[in-house]
Amino acid sequence: MLDTDYVLGLVDGEGCFAIHLNRSPLRRARVEPHFCLKLKAEDRELLDELQNFFGCGKVYIQRDTRPNHSLCYRFEVNNRDELWNIIVPFFEQHPPRSPSKRRDFELFRQIMMLIREDKHLTGEGLQIMSELKAQMH
Repeated sequence: MLDTDYVLGLVDGEGCFAIHLNRSPLRRARVEPHFCLKLKAEDRELLDELQNFFGCGKVYIQRDTRPNHSLCYRFEVNNRDELWNIIVPFFEQHPPRSPSKRRDFELFRQIMMLIREDKHLTGEGLQIMSELKAQMH
């Protein structure tokens, strides 16, 4: 069973708070927030434990055909309710320790707050989110 300190170390080293902005009018979802970690296939058990720790998200295979890349698995949370109700509160209580990951989380949290206020449905809101995203690693 994973503890909070281990999870923080794992996220500091391998985690990612990401925002995908889609400006295509053909797609419904214009702002797609994600929290994820990718590890080699031999470390998949850690991702399963991470999924159990948070009680949300999915673990799936991520194939990479590039030379010198091995088979990997990815733990990902992209459900907005799970991100807002589980992931954000966890990292508010237990901020990442590395300055760059802490900054990315704070920017991610700001964007999630804007989404909760439906700002992602306006051009002005999308512009603000784009500016915040540009500051992320």
